[in-house]
Amino acid sequence: MSKVRDRIEDFKDAVRHSALSLGYNESKLAAIMAKFIIHAPRQRSPFTRAALKTMESIGALEQFMLKHRKDYVDLHRTTEQERDSIEQEVSAFIKACQAQIDVLKNSINDDEANSKGWLGIRTDYSNADTIAHKHGVVLILSERLHSVTSQFDKLRAIRFQDTINRATPRRKLKRIVNSEPADASNSNNLELREPNELQPEPLTVQQQLLDDETRALQVELTNLLDAVQQTETKMVEMSALNHLMSTHVLQQAQQIEQLYDQAVEATKNVELGNKEISKAIQRNSGSRTFLLLFIVLLTFSVLFLDWYN
Repeated sequence: MSKVRDRIEDFKDAVRHSALSLGYNESKLAAIMAKFIIHAPRQRSPFTRAALKTMESIGALEQFMLKHRKDYVDLHRTTEQERDSIEQEVSAFIKACQAQIDVLKNSINDDEANSKGWLGIRTDYSNADTIAHKHGVVLILSERLHSVTSQFDKLRAIRFQDTINRATPRRKLKRIVNSEPADASNSNNLELREPNELQPEPLTVQQQLLDDETRALQVELTNLLDAVQQTETKMVEMSALNHLMSTHVLQQAQQIEQLYDQAVEATKNVELGNKEISKAIQRNSGSRTFLLLFIVLLTFSVLFLDWYN
């Protein structure tokens, strides 16, 4: 048995000489060989880059919420203005992420429109899997953003509930304080009615004006407190409705994804049906040809037997 000889080095030398003869220098040849050894990273598509950027934005939003969660919920750590600024930043983050997701959806719709032919029939069937993958990516991003917004809705509900709890005892206390002086004044008037009949002391105009202003301020503050409490209650209801609406939007996105899967499956079934119909047509034409040949041969056989007899 002959000994096997390693010719790899000879092959490398031959390739090197061929490259040098074609005008490649040593540095360019070394760079080309390095590219074969260490592959360059694959360039990502614009959709993939935008999706990764959106995911990074949602992650940054979640980190921001975790960082400022105690500052937003705890009433003794920050002021109302600081909590309002945190809420505005989170709302701006959410709007930016939703805008990026809408851009991705529009790009998918454009791809679907471009992949259809003149009569609305899909011409590029290999692109259907890519579009389905993009729909899945958008659905994952929507679910991630929905989970983050639901967490912030819970924090907002806690804040509004604390505000209502702080405002309700104050309102009750003011009503009690307002009722006690009235009862005391009524009792004093009843007790002092008889002495006043003997020694009447008319109130001055200044005291009457002060009493009227005090009553007007009490009524105005009570009405203002009622309006604030109603506004806070409406804000809590709006937050709950916003969370409910986002939940329904997520359910609709899942239903749309299911409908898209069913449409893709129906398209595949139609394609299989067309193939089976074409096969049946071919079988039918083949059977007709065979039957025609059989009749012709039978006719010639009968004529030949008749001639032979």
